[in-house]
Amino acid sequence: MELVNLEQFFKENKQLVEEYLTANISELHAPTVIVDAMKYSLDAGGKRIRPLLLLATLQSFGKDEAIGLPVAAAVEMIHTYSLIHDDLPCMDDDDYRRGKLTNHKVFGEAMAVLAGDALLTFSFQVITRLIKEYKIDPLTGMKLVEELAMAAGPEGMVGGQVADMEGEGKSLSLNDLIYIHEHKTGKLLEFSLVAGATLANASEEEIKKLREVAYHIGLAFQIKDDILDIEGEQEKIGKRVGSDTANDKVTYPSLLTLEGAKDKLQEHISAAKALLSSLELKNDLLHQVCDLIGNRDH
Repeated sequence: MELVNLEQFFKENKQLVEEYLTANISELHAPTVIVDAMKYSLDAGGKRIRPLLLLATLQSFGKDEAIGLPVAAAVEMIHTYSLIHDDLPCMDDDDYRRGKLTNHKVFGEAMAVLAGDALLTFSFQVITRLIKEYKIDPLTGMKLVEELAMAAGPEGMVGGQVADMEGEGKSLSLNDLIYIHEHKTGKLLEFSLVAGATLANASEEEIKKLREVAYHIGLAFQIKDDILDIEGEQEKIGKRVGSDTANDKVTYPSLLTLEGAKDKLQEHISAAKALLSSLELKNDLLHQVCDLIGNRDH
């Protein structure tokens, strides 16, 4: 298995993803204000973990990651639209995200809703460029559209958000918490792995294992967030430490204790890496991603 520098891979491909996003948004023949609102939130920064996970999966199967750019851009548009809507007064009512004013604070509530709608719908248009620009089989393109719609819709991210909202102020069980995060966060991560593998012509058995990997890293990602809310540094995590406790939010540490949450985090990371080791991958990128999720400080 080839050893790859994950930091360099992320740096180079993050730039490619961001350039691709900018180019596609800039070409839109649409009112200037909606284009500006879409760009504003896309340019707000972030780890770009979903598109980079997709490209890392492609390279792990020995394929050129460039063919995944349209789908990588699409999943980042979906993620960004969800953040715009999450920040709205009718949802989480946040004024800032990543140190910048949220979309509705700059462009107004109506335009923020429309910017989210535009990113959601445009993401599927961008996927069709796989067929036009990269000569991907139309059936593969259709499969990816179906996967993304399921991951983002009522059976995926939206369903998880609904469960999260309905659970506010209630006493949630561990299974309730797992359902919320498996869907709200995990399904788009699952799409990234599955989309990369699909473009790499992976077998159904390989894709099935990657779905299981996504389940584990999705929950690990959230557990680590909950731990950082207790032990993290405010300057690094970008929010006040202890905000979950202050807001009486049900978290993994509140259900399992802090040490129990740390044990569960390692359990999920180990399970994901064991599944990856059973695949014949060309490099260790996905193994390193697992370690990154478990060891990150923000």
